[in-house]
Amino acid sequence: MLRSLMPTTSARIGARTCALICALTCALTGALTGTLVLAGCASDDLAQAAAEEAEATAQAAQAAAAAEAARIAALPALTYEPGPGPGAGRHIVLIAGDEEYRSEEALPQLAKILAVRHGFRCTVLFSTAADGSIDPGARDHIPGIDAVDHADLLVLFTRFRQLPDEDMAHLVNFVNSKRPVIGLRTATHAFAYDAGSKSPYASWSWDSTDAAYPGGFGKQVLGETWVAHYGHHGEESTRGVIPDGVAAHAILRGVSDVWGPTDVYTVGPLPPDATVLLEGEVLSGMSSSSPPVTDGRNEPRMPVTWIREIALPGSGAQRVLCSTMGASVDLQSEDLRRLLVNACYWCLLLAQEIPERSNVDLVGSYEPTMFGFGKHKPGVHPLDLALPAGE
Repeated sequence: MLRSLMPTTSARIGARTCALICALTCALTGALTGTLVLAGCASDDLAQAAAEEAEATAQAAQAAAAAEAARIAALPALTYEPGPGPGAGRHIVLIAGDEEYRSEEALPQLAKILAVRHGFRCTVLFSTAADGSIDPGARDHIPGIDAVDHADLLVLFTRFRQLPDEDMAHLVNFVNSKRPVIGLRTATHAFAYDAGSKSPYASWSWDSTDAAYPGGFGKQVLGETWVAHYGHHGEESTRGVIPDGVAAHAILRGVSDVWGPTDVYTVGPLPPDATVLLEGEVLSGMSSSSPPVTDGRNEPRMPVTWIREIALPGSGAQRVLCSTMGASVDLQSEDLRRLLVNACYWCLLLAQEIPERSNVDLVGSYEPTMFGFGKHKPGVHPLDLALPAGE
């Protein structure tokens, strides 16, 4: 009985072993629990750090994208790289800056045709606002104008600009270098300086009375300054008529049907070195089928496109073309586009390369805005007008 109540040695050893195992188990469990707790904390920290890093990366990407968008928006010029064609190696700079006739629409389309269809490298400059968007009303701001320094031909479509002297110097130097110039529509009154201006270029103003440079750039270079509307503006359109004796000129190759909604400008006597290539027949309405007016204004007709070859000292001549047509809606006329493309060839001494019928198919969509003040499309930046990749 007593024996049965006393634990045996083996039993006592088993009990101690059990106690030790229990103690070790508790200790290990506690340690393991602590480790798991620590591991859980570390995992939370890592997850938070990863989330913070991802957020920082996203913010950095957004900031980089915003910076790139701002950089692109601030780019002052639009360049169309050349396709194949006779224009290879020639650079044409086109400057848009008028409030009424949508030069900011016309010149990019003309530049695309010249680049894609004929191989000229074309850079288009615009009057822009402080945020880089195209603003025809910004008369004193055409960023990137130093592009003309390395141009072979200048196509100017501005109206009453008054640029800072350091910007104007680039244009003056270009013209004085006797490189060729094409002036469209309001280029006859491309610049306007306030009376009493101290600018060294004040004589380039359309209304200059400087004895050495009367009539400014328009009169002295293109051949005429602003005079007046001859047709009734917005009511009478223009039919281009080729006068006798010039139909064989290279610029008129393939040209026979020119019409535009803009009216005829008054043009006085042109310089002796001028040759009129197109006269403007005043039509009684705003359709290409409108009949000519019968009140005597077409007897004789006013010039609407002419060329000059201004003799240079020694030999050679500076080639100039002026057309009082050229609004964005005018460029819907295929033959007007052809005339202007041919003119670029002629100005660059490439008349022999003008085909019988130059390809002037529109590049991309072209839905020009009807002329008028305050009708430009706000918020457009130069690079918005770039060719899509692959075109």
